[in-house]
Amino acid sequence: MDSLELLTHPVRLRVVHALRGGRILTTGQLSALIPDVSKATVYRHVDLLTSGGILDVADEQRVRGAVERRYRLRQEHAGIDADTARALTPRQHEWAFAAAMAALVAEFGGYLEREGSDPVDDLVGYRQHAVWLSREELVALIGALQTAIAPLLANRPTRERSRYLLSPILFPAEQQDPPR
Repeated sequence: MDSLELLTHPVRLRVVHALRGGRILTTGQLSALIPDVSKATVYRHVDLLTSGGILDVADEQRVRGAVERRYRLRQEHAGIDADTARALTPRQHEWAFAAAMAALVAEFGGYLEREGSDPVDDLVGYRQHAVWLSREELVALIGALQTAIAPLLANRPTRERSRYLLSPILFPAEQQDPPR
């Protein structure tokens, strides 16, 4: 399987999200973070991600006669590069977008099912805005978002931090009218 195929599956994408921030987790820990997916399914997808080079085995230890592996994300392989994105057909872009949305819906459902979840207190946001932008304004917006988000991607998990999914989605909602 290529990177695109590996990363455009909702369960595999959720495994990748769970390992971001330098986390090193066992498959059992991953299963606990994705409780709506069976352990067997999580194990199968972890195996695929490891075989495909998206995950590495960080270490192994014997636990009650079995070997327990802890996995880490290979950041350099955990995304689709610009050349791959350019080569995708519209149908493949749709497929990748659908997988990302399916993962997001599943993650949000899991959040809502957790005891004590409080979307207002947790500052959950899912607003959509329609903005009119020139090409230059769009490039500036993307740059500002990258400037704001990039430093936070290096944050490691701590007791004070909660893991949030941030999913900026940006596309032209309608075709530009030809000049009159």
